[in-house]
Amino acid sequence: MCGCEIPHVKDSMRLMIEEVASLIDKMSDEKTEEFLSELVKDRTIYVAGAGRSGLIGRAFAMRLMHLGLDSYVVGETVTPAMEKGDLVILFSGSGETNSVVDIAETAKSLGGFICLITSREKSRISDIADCKIVLPSKPPNDTEWPNTFEVRQLTGGYKSLSLPLAPLGTLFETSAMIFSDAVVASLMEMKHCGIEDVIGRLSNIQ
Repeated sequence: MCGCEIPHVKDSMRLMIEEVASLIDKMSDEKTEEFLSELVKDRTIYVAGAGRSGLIGRAFAMRLMHLGLDSYVVGETVTPAMEKGDLVILFSGSGETNSVVDIAETAKSLGGFICLITSREKSRISDIADCKIVLPSKPPNDTEWPNTFEVRQLTGGYKSLSLPLAPLGTLFETSAMIFSDAVVASLMEMKHCGIEDVIGRLSNIQ
């Protein structure tokens, strides 16, 4: 043991719950309904993100598959070629991560319809996106760490876009996970999809 005072985990959990609850009230109902309407259209869905945001995206793609939607993670070996009109969902707190910006630009050039889940109203990906879900959080000052995700990872300066839980805060990732699970619940109602339907699509060879 280091001899230092151990912070109370439950207090941190309560703080995160309060922050997410406050964030929910600031979200746009109109944009959320638009996002849902795009998800139920008959087309292939591609999901991408970097780092922990990318992990949230992968979980979302899996849940969409469980609902019977044709969903894939960008970069996987079994992901098929995108066609014009397909849906591309990008998870990026900053909206500035170079690798995700590249995906957005490529998808746009191929005629994809881009939905961005982010914490910033304005960003490079936001300028490209056709649909945008903003999970608002106050980011650290830009002078505190390099702008790109890749540089932050390499220099050990990674921070989520959240205060006061920085430097290892998780407000965007946590709210993005809760949002994506809530979307799945809404889709189950819209598609009249029961738990039996989901169970039938769970992996059975692992």
